[in-house]
Formats: sequence, structure tokens, C-alpha cells
Amino acid sequence: MAKQPHILCEPGDVHDIALVPGDPGRVERIAAQCDSHETVAENREYRVVNATHDGVDLTLCSTGIGAPSTAIAVEELAAVGVETFCRVGTTGALQRGIEIGDMVVATAAAKDEGTTRRYEDVAVPAVASHGVVSALLDGARARDEDLHVGPIATDDAFYAETEGVVERWEAAGLLAVEMEAAALFTLARRKGLAAGAICTVDGNLVEGTQKGETEADELPPKARDNVERAIGIALDAVTVLAGD
Repeated sequence: MAKQPHILCEPGDVHDIALVPGDPGRVERIAAQCDSHETVAENREYRVVNATHDGVDLTLCSTGIGAPSTAIAVEELAAVGVETFCRVGTTGALQRGIEIGDMVVATAAAKDEGTTRRYEDVAVPAVASHGVVSALLDGARARDEDLHVGPIATDDAFYAETEGVVERWEAAGLLAVEMEAAALFTLARRKGLAAGAICTVDGNLVEGTQKGETEADELPPKARDNVERAIGIALDAVTVLAGD
């Protein structure tokens, strides 16, 4: 098999478990918590790094912003051997009382984006894999961390999230909104693979707190620390998944 055209990897280049943040810079932050790491490829929004954590080999790959680039990453990583995916990202809260710096583990994602509609009907649910959700919960318990656990929304129109749209999500009981999980969950399910997501809250759309232009601007100290803590939970989940 030739190299995949976007992530520039071929079979043998990656491991079977992958953490997939949106931001290429977050790949480096995850790698910094690992015992060792090496860059495999870099192209456009995709930065691929192989790492070892607690004796477990894993791959880190950024997906870029949104469902289209996430779908490309999942398609190509799956083609070269990844079997389990875990998104490590940020999200905007949709329920009052969820604070900046809290963490959300998604059990499912409303498909308010266009990419998955090219794969299947919108009525087909985008759900996380039980094993990955369970591993994230185990990782949080081991660190005595509290989580919000439940369904979220995935949206691909960041600047079109009107007050009415937010109210609809809030009324449905969705915990938060981000831009990648529905594509990740959908493609993993269709391919018989596993996927989950843990995201840190960087704003609350219901309460009116907004994210800034860069990660340094958008995340107050509590949330910056929470990113590192979420990374630690995700890495602990990898250890759990590798032992299953």
C-alpha cells in the first residue's frame, strides 16, 4: 500500500491506538507527557508522532479543525493500522454550571455537521465505543478527577451558532459542542473500530463566556491546567485499553 496522501504514513508507521487532538500543537503537549516520542510525518494540519507511555506504544495525530479534516485523518489512520481512537480536545459547554476548566467525556454526538451525511443518514446515531468511554472513566477515577459524561453536539459552522441553535442544544440536554467527534464516532463505528473523546471546557455558550483568538487567550489558568490533566487521563486510558 502506498503512503496515505494526507498523513503521509503507510502500514507499519503507526500503532493500533491513537490519540487524535485537533490542534497540531497539542500533539506536542501529549508527547511531552510520554516516556519517549518521535515524529513520523508532518503535512498540512496533520502532525503524526509515535510515542511510548507506561510501556504502551501509541500514535498521536492531529486532525485539524472540523469534521472534514477529521474524516480524512480517521480514514487514513484506519487504512494503515489504527484500531482505537480517542479525541483529546476542547469544547464549549451548553449547560449552566459547567465551568471553564471542567472536562467532558462524550457518549455520543449529535450530527450537526455535513460530513457524516455523505456516509449515512442523519438519523443513524454517532456513538462512542463503550470500551473507550469506560477506559476514560477508569483513568479519571485513578486520578480522583470529576467528569461530565453524556451526549454532545458536533457542529461545523462555528460562527453560525446562533442563540436559537444554542437554546435547541441546551433543551436537548447536550453537554457541550465541538467540531470533530461525530465524524470520529461515525467512521469508527462503520469500520468496526473503537472511538471516544475527552474534551476540556474553554467557554460556556449558555452563560456567555467566549473563547479567544488563540489557545493562550482562550484558556484561563484553570483550563490550561485542565488540558494537561485531560491528557493524563487519556494516556491512562490508553494503558487500560492496551491491557484489555
